[in-house]
Amino acid sequence: MALPPGFLEELRSRASLSQVVGRKVIWDTRKSNQGKGDMWAPCPFHQEKSASFHVDDRKGFYYCFGCHAKGDAISFVQETENVGFMEAVEILAGEAGMQMPERDPRAQEKTDRRAKLAEVMEQAVQFFRLQLRTGAAAQTRAYLDRRRLSQQQQEHWQIGFAPDGWQGLWDHLRGKGVAEDLILAAGLAKPSGSGGRPYDTFRNRIMFPIRDARGRCIAFGGRAMDPADKAKYLNSPETDLFDKGRSLYNHGPARTAAGKGQPLIVAEGYMDVIALEAGGFQAAVAPLGTAITETQLQMLWRIAPEPIIALDGDAAGLNAAMRLIDLALPLLEAGQSLRFAIMPEKMDPDDLIRDKGPAAMQKLLDQAVPMVQLLWRRETEGRNFDSPERRAMLDKALRDRIKAIRDPSIRSHYGQEIKNLRWELFAPRRVSRRKPWKPGVSAAPVPMPGTRASMLVVADEAMQDQMREAVILAAVIATPQIIPEFESGLETMRCNDPAHARLRDLILQHSETEDLKDTICAAMGEEALENLHALRHVAINPCVRNPGDVELARMTLEEELAKLKARHGLNTEIAEAVEDLSDVADEALTWRLSQAAQARNRAIRSEHEDKAEYDTGENGARINRDERQRFDALLDKIGHMKPGR
Repeated sequence: MALPPGFLEELRSRASLSQVVGRKVIWDTRKSNQGKGDMWAPCPFHQEKSASFHVDDRKGFYYCFGCHAKGDAISFVQETENVGFMEAVEILAGEAGMQMPERDPRAQEKTDRRAKLAEVMEQAVQFFRLQLRTGAAAQTRAYLDRRRLSQQQQEHWQIGFAPDGWQGLWDHLRGKGVAEDLILAAGLAKPSGSGGRPYDTFRNRIMFPIRDARGRCIAFGGRAMDPADKAKYLNSPETDLFDKGRSLYNHGPARTAAGKGQPLIVAEGYMDVIALEAGGFQAAVAPLGTAITETQLQMLWRIAPEPIIALDGDAAGLNAAMRLIDLALPLLEAGQSLRFAIMPEKMDPDDLIRDKGPAAMQKLLDQAVPMVQLLWRRETEGRNFDSPERRAMLDKALRDRIKAIRDPSIRSHYGQEIKNLRWELFAPRRVSRRKPWKPGVSAAPVPMPGTRASMLVVADEAMQDQMREAVILAAVIATPQIIPEFESGLETMRCNDPAHARLRDLILQHSETEDLKDTICAAMGEEALENLHALRHVAINPCVRNPGDVELARMTLEEELAKLKARHGLNTEIAEAVEDLSDVADEALTWRLSQAAQARNRAIRSEHEDKAEYDTGENGARINRDERQRFDALLDKIGHMKPGR
């Protein structure tokens, strides 16, 4: 069975040789460089202990320096699976998601025709190059001079000029004996709608040859010299040679440069790639007038595992980058992602290098951000999240985006990074919002002599807050599954103790980790939790003694958070009222204070409303009355037992 033209080339571009070989070998991690696609392993074709089997993932070839075996992905599958050529192709096509073509008896004929079309394209390259030297191209040469394209660059990129005539190229090729159907099939001319002679596709344009990875000219890109032209840039139509969604400008040279360690840069247009190459960034490519397609993205990853997207710094460039994120998320793999170099506003790589030099471009490349940060920027930039509903909307949008990631490990890491970024945005402010007290204003009231000697009573307000904070933190550590339910309350909890603040931050940042305690110990040391649980009011707290009891933990957090909030609210109102007392007091001030006091009383009242169920210990902790009575009965029984019984 003869395969259609281009099928094997696309199959080799889609199939990662390192993944195919990796199923049969164990890579030598000390010798391999996965980032550069340079992999080494003991040879699977002969017995050895040293890593002499080399895979060049970018070029798609392997070679053993011991037994001299060599080939590509197809030959490797043939040798290791003991199958024929077509069966190996079918195996790889299935893994790459490619449909095997139907039997085509005219495959050889099509291959020959493609070769003829490539020859016609090369003749067109030479024609456009000659036209650039004519008097009709004086304006074009002046434009190229203004864009600082040297003669050497023009020769290197084979830039030409399409004259402003209807049949200039047509007449030239027909004079060379090229058949009319080949000129039309190559996309160099179009048939006349009025029955006249075919006319040239490109007229009065600067011409940029577009070559495939093998260096064959497969299409042209033309920039209009007339400012009034409707299409500033015009590409060849799709032909048997050219599929713009499967092609990249400067593909072959960029692949070679990336193989030598240069970063792969994805720019927007031809001039950007030319400017980058002149600035020393030779591994530069560009899509061809459209948004990057999935096939082009896979081609980029075949060249380098982490291309840098350097699109224009205008709204269109940023929108293109944002669309690329949605395309790339489901395709991410370990070590395979994108980074984004954000161009200055209204500038592209060509502008930046011409105005500020290659060093400015290198600085932007060094500052390229990972894709997760641009995703966060897209969902948050220019938006206000001052309400729970808006925050919930942000959380839903980010969850929906992350769900698109198929790799579970990457999806988990994205979730944690988004959680960290969310924490930085919504973290509680460290500066107290309470207005300072004026000199002479009394501090917390002194308890009456007859009051019970409870720690919560004899302690000042700051100590009471710290005790409540400790109970809250210990409760969520013991039962972390309730954290999402109380996330908002924990975020707004103002911790008086810096250690409590640090602990609270870690709980919120890592609430979804499998072992929250280990994460906290790694960040703060084991003594942090030991000190927390050593506190008497924490150690005997029912929800700490019964980890995993969601209902008990929920009741504890609801009550303790309500008390903290109510007392802080009253103190804030009092502090502001003291400031307002310098003016004439009014009913509004009195009403504000009364409302805050009522809220505080309601929170405190809960301690007394359940006296039938709970007692208060000497340390201020609440003890279930039934449990205490049973415990007292047990002690009484033990006390009446005779020795020796």
